[in-house]
Amino acid sequence: MMGVLSSSSEWNFPFRCCLYSLVPRNRFRPKKKIHFDPKIVLLRQKNIPAESNVESDLRSFRRKMATAGSSNGIIKQGSAWFQRKVNLRPVHRGCHLVTDELLKQIPEVSQFSIGLFHVQIMHTSASLALNENWDPHVRADMEMFLTQLVPESTPFKHSCEGPDDMPAHIKACFLGSSLTIPITDGQLNLGTWQGIWLCEHRNRAGSRKVIVTINGVLQE
Repeated sequence: MMGVLSSSSEWNFPFRCCLYSLVPRNRFRPKKKIHFDPKIVLLRQKNIPAESNVESDLRSFRRKMATAGSSNGIIKQGSAWFQRKVNLRPVHRGCHLVTDELLKQIPEVSQFSIGLFHVQIMHTSASLALNENWDPHVRADMEMFLTQLVPESTPFKHSCEGPDDMPAHIKACFLGSSLTIPITDGQLNLGTWQGIWLCEHRNRAGSRKVIVTINGVLQE
């Protein structure tokens, strides 16, 4: 049999294929699984030498990753977290500029030299957007477009709270529920004409709740 398997003649080929099909498939798999240490892989990816003491190297790597740069180019170290629930006043249907209203309830922004400002609305019939902060006609035009895009006359199945119910959910999906804005030297680093919009999609709605989370480096 070994002679048949070792021969290279063509008439042996079907016979060898038949024998191969009888061998369990796991025969050709490694007996032991190869386990990769994520700590070592992480260190190598960041060009930090993986020495015998991996834990100490990992701690050193984490300390290096905790540094952040400010607008003046100075590298600062350390990280702080902040979170608060904010209630925005009830508004009529449409797009409303709420940047100042939001920041008045989050004065802690000024304590961060660099970081990220994340705001999440806690509703499914209103949304947040980042857009024009000067001309109110932009907000009026946006509401007109959204109304034409999702007309209330559409025969939606979900209408238990009125004809504006399902259109509000659809508009909220289009615009989104959260924003992330950089913080630089204690202020939101927005463009000249950028502002935070609360887009109210219901005809009659109450106060809207948002969660603000800040992560960054504190001012010295």
